[in-house]
Amino acid sequence: MLEELVTAGVAVGCAGLVYLMAAARVIKQYERGVVLRLGRLASEVRPPGFTMIIPAVDRLRKVNMQIVTMPVPAQEGITRDNVTVRVDAVVYFKVVDAADAVIRVEDYRFAVSQMAQTSLRSIIGKSELDDLLSNREKLNQGLELMMDSPAIGWGVTVDRVEIKDVSLPETMKRSMARQAEATRDRRARVINADAELQASKKLAEAAAAMSDQPAALQLRLLQTVVAVAAEKNSTLVLPFPVELLRFLERSGLQAQAQTAQTEAEQRRRAESDGAGAQGAGADDGPRTPDADGGPRTPDAGGVDDIGDIDGVADLGRVSDLDRVSDVDRDADVDRVPGAEEALDTQEAPDGHNAGRGAERG
Repeated sequence: MLEELVTAGVAVGCAGLVYLMAAARVIKQYERGVVLRLGRLASEVRPPGFTMIIPAVDRLRKVNMQIVTMPVPAQEGITRDNVTVRVDAVVYFKVVDAADAVIRVEDYRFAVSQMAQTSLRSIIGKSELDDLLSNREKLNQGLELMMDSPAIGWGVTVDRVEIKDVSLPETMKRSMARQAEATRDRRARVINADAELQASKKLAEAAAAMSDQPAALQLRLLQTVVAVAAEKNSTLVLPFPVELLRFLERSGLQAQAQTAQTEAEQRRRAESDGAGAQGAGADDGPRTPDADGGPRTPDAGGVDDIGDIDGVADLGRVSDLDRVSDVDRDADVDRVPGAEEALDTQEAPDGHNAGRGAERG
């Protein structure tokens, strides 16, 4: 009898131990337990720690409550400005309601992955290339909102979404590189032009200061010679004074004025000779007879009436030619810069201006 009781006790103990081993469960700190009893959801979610279930009646599913990092495969799409790009991203999400994550969706990880790919393709089609490259923060927020709305019903919340990389075609990369190079070249030219403007203003101020003191220009020239000679090179510096250039310029103007004066004198003489020959031809013409029918000869002390008229005409013709020659001379002097001053300085000492009218007469 005693042996039977001992055997029964051992059997009950073994059965209890087997039951305990089958019913005992341990839930980790970052997990929650969802119990399905006969296929129905139990009243509450099991907290972390030791818990018991009914073997063959309850079924415990553990749900990880940690933040899950899920990479989104690269998605190829066409932007709003018709550029083909390839974009990949990463999604950070976590389960906030273990019961909904088990009951409402078959596999919440797969559901979040497919939703992320679809949202990424949608955001690519709505955005432009410049937004994908420079305004990613706004696109990340848009992706997060697009994914978080349906995920809340699954007991999942999307913590954040980040676009990792945007792959462009090689032709587009070369075009963007040329554009960036042109932009930087334009900035460099603007900066260089601004520097030239500032330098020109400073040089103008320096020139104005040196113009008051001519010795300052000579000192500046000597400083330049010293700076060039300080280096070990074979450069030969020959200072060339600016005053010599001005002297050569004045000499050239005087030579042009003298040439113009000589040409004007030659034309005036030629015109005077032509006028004298015309007057001599008029004197050799036929004479008018006297009243008694004989030829009229001039008196010893004067000229006849016809001769007086011819002389007056010759004098008027010569004066007209002189005026024409004076006009030509003045025009020549006006055409040559500096000729009028040189002509006045050369003609004034010998009294040529004062006796010009007498010579023509």
